[in-house]
Amino acid sequence: MEMNAANTEAPAPSALERRVDLSLTIAELDKDIDQRLKRLGKNMKMPGFRPGKVPAQIVRQQYGEQARNDALSEALGNMLSAEVASQQLRVAGSPRIEPKSSDSTTHIEFSAVFEVYPEITLSDLVGVEVERPVLEVGATEIDGTLEILRKQRVRYELVDRPAASADRVSIDFVGKKDGEPFPGGQGKDYRFVLGEGKMLSDFENAVIGTRPGEDKSFEMTFPAEYFSKDLAGQSVTFDITVKEVGEPVLPALDADFAKALGIEDGDLVKMRAEIEENLKREVKKRLQVRVTGNVMDALLAANPIEVPGALIHKEIERLMQVARQDMEQRGMKVKDLPMQPEWFADQARRRVSLGLILSEIVKLNELQAKPAQVKALVEEASQSYDHPEEVVRWYYAQPERLSDFEGTAIEANVVDWVLARVKVLDKPVAFAELMGQQS
Repeated sequence: MEMNAANTEAPAPSALERRVDLSLTIAELDKDIDQRLKRLGKNMKMPGFRPGKVPAQIVRQQYGEQARNDALSEALGNMLSAEVASQQLRVAGSPRIEPKSSDSTTHIEFSAVFEVYPEITLSDLVGVEVERPVLEVGATEIDGTLEILRKQRVRYELVDRPAASADRVSIDFVGKKDGEPFPGGQGKDYRFVLGEGKMLSDFENAVIGTRPGEDKSFEMTFPAEYFSKDLAGQSVTFDITVKEVGEPVLPALDADFAKALGIEDGDLVKMRAEIEENLKREVKKRLQVRVTGNVMDALLAANPIEVPGALIHKEIERLMQVARQDMEQRGMKVKDLPMQPEWFADQARRRVSLGLILSEIVKLNELQAKPAQVKALVEEASQSYDHPEEVVRWYYAQPERLSDFEGTAIEANVVDWVLARVKVLDKPVAFAELMGQQS
């Protein structure tokens, strides 16, 4: 049993904290230490002595502290395990061992302080309401998706007219503050699309209406919340030269467009059918994510529990590690970014609380993942690949690869179980809002 050292900072006391007194016989502890030193001495090598013939006093000098710590740790661990089992306690985290003052000459006294898992009495969910977002994928959603796909493949044709919103312009510009160019205020052959928000709105508005070959000077004031403190709230002057104005041209919905989307024969009917299938799969996934979040919120509200601080601390450490790995994959230098545990405290508490509640629901209602559920999820996920059957075989080649799907299946079982017991309020959701599309 792993135990924290006595000098570890103690967590704040809670209703889940328990204290168990442990008493060790000094004679039995010394006997164990002697036996450990004898075993160590048999293998100890030292110049001037044959192997195993090093004097006991020297063995004790070198290994005495280690032998005592090992003997003490094992004895306390065994005693604590027996005590925990006899009281039927579920220990959360690692116990904190504290020495106790004692006048005894035959025993040494300790206290083990630890938290236990909370006793959870699940709510019957009577009177609880849960919103369930609903959306049917139809022609409107397919047409909207086609328009997005067309915009992603837009090209720009040069025109000789005033620039308008949605045009792509190429400009040279120089920004001056108090008559002098300021750092970062210059650009040459700089391209951007008007209306996409890449530049400040005042800058874009000044460019709108200019023609190719036109020079223009204008004043503007940076927003007070601008990221550069030297420019925030400051008035500057920009001199620009418009080099090009490009008018957006969307591709036609024809066979070439279908081929660009992976429909080899360019069949537009097949293209729409594939888009519809992909949309339905994505919409289903997003709706499930939302209703799952609503169900979890309802479970937390209906089942308030005290959570062991040790489990929260462990989850904070895990979340911080995940965040570090994510930042490293994005090319960021983690060591230059100080990370505070309190940033993750609320998320950790929510995750731990839900984990305990869901575990109890699954156990009491036998909501474990069924093999057929897992297989269906694997097959559904494989459909986005060119060779789905190979993806399925890969997942089933090693059972541990199925763990995420098993977790998803269990979560879905809990959601269905909850929705069958609460008042469900179906709420239509807009397609663009569900897909996170900007207007």
